[in-house]
Amino acid sequence: MPVSFYIFAKKFNVYFKSKVYNFFKLLFPTSYPEFVVFLFFLTSYGILGSYIAIHYRIIFDDRIPWDAYFSFDNRSIVMTGGSFERHPLSYYFFNWIRELALLISDGKKDSIFRLTLAWFSNIAISLSILQVFKYLKNIIQLPLSVCFLIISFFGAFSTNIILSFTPENFTYTLFLLTVFNFYTATKLKQEKRIPTIPLVFAGVTIGGLTITNIVKVFIPLVFEKNLFKSWKNIGYAIFRILITCLCFILLYLNRINFKYENIFSKTSKQYEKFSNVNSTPLWDMLLSFFFGQNILFSSFIIRDKHNMRGFEFKGLFMEVYTSWIPYAFIIILLIFTIWGYLRNFKNNLVQIIMISFLIDIVIHCIMRFGLHTAYIYGGHFIFVYPLLIGWLFYSYRKSSLYLSFLIITLACLSTYLFLNNYIRMQEFFQFLNQYYQ
Repeated sequence: MPVSFYIFAKKFNVYFKSKVYNFFKLLFPTSYPEFVVFLFFLTSYGILGSYIAIHYRIIFDDRIPWDAYFSFDNRSIVMTGGSFERHPLSYYFFNWIRELALLISDGKKDSIFRLTLAWFSNIAISLSILQVFKYLKNIIQLPLSVCFLIISFFGAFSTNIILSFTPENFTYTLFLLTVFNFYTATKLKQEKRIPTIPLVFAGVTIGGLTITNIVKVFIPLVFEKNLFKSWKNIGYAIFRILITCLCFILLYLNRINFKYENIFSKTSKQYEKFSNVNSTPLWDMLLSFFFGQNILFSSFIIRDKHNMRGFEFKGLFMEVYTSWIPYAFIIILLIFTIWGYLRNFKNNLVQIIMISFLIDIVIHCIMRFGLHTAYIYGGHFIFVYPLLIGWLFYSYRKSSLYLSFLIITLACLSTYLFLNNYIRMQEFFQFLNQYYQ
């Protein structure tokens, strides 16, 4: 073997090890505060999910394909990955999840199977919260006390609580979006380009779990330094987008055996089914279902459901808010979010967050897709709230008066959030005790 080969092999080995190290450094805690945050939520959510998995069958019941609670499709997702037109590549991902869970449970769909599924979800959501904490600490560079306040607030969101034990696409989408958001923010802050391979990986995984989210993968490219100052930079950005789209499309077509006409017919049917519900005033659906219940539980309603094969069961859903206090809570939170955006309007990282959020607003609020059950889509965007609040704190870092006001207000919101969601989870357990023992 020539000497040059050994030199190349040595360099490649060093390069590979550095990439693996950076990958794990991105995903997992690397400092004491990060370990504290991760272990706290892993333990808290783990206790909740483990208890539900062991004592109740709601996480997975082979007879119930969908709608056991809040319109999640647990059994359908675990067994098939969901509908191919909305979740084109999740079939492959959940094959691995299911087979690993069956391996651990010795091939039985019992409490051990449910427990394994719950812990996969727990790890994903705990890592998602860790990514938001890393963003607050490393990108915005807020004081640790403020980071802990915001992350405590975020951790009590209804979406995080429910997804921490729910085997669904939204669970892993939240994880992937928060990881990608932190990764791209790190690159852009260092004035670096986003490499092709991570971009392709993000496009295939994020878009593969929910197809509309693939657009969010390309947003950071627009804000790369000097992108519009040369045709070469623009060309390289277009090249990365095309490569990502090509990989995604080929995998998508392979998933459906290249019967692409099915995509359009199924998509049209899905849009008609999920966008023509007018039982509630539009403003109330927006405030309650989309902006509100992803964060703050409302009261619940129980409905009779069946699996279209003769098995009847009870489903739990959320109603619109019935008191002025939740509306006030959501309006204050939206004011903080918009305030944080406007205060940092010239910040590219803030623009990326808001544009990503606007995609969901267009889909669910303007096109009204799934607006009547928009509380299940929080995994696509709830991380926007703590990040923009974090940027709001950053913008007033030199004003003790404004900082005091923000801290006191957020502490009050957090207290109400904790109490409300704790009481609603007690009602959730009453539902489980009555129907899912």
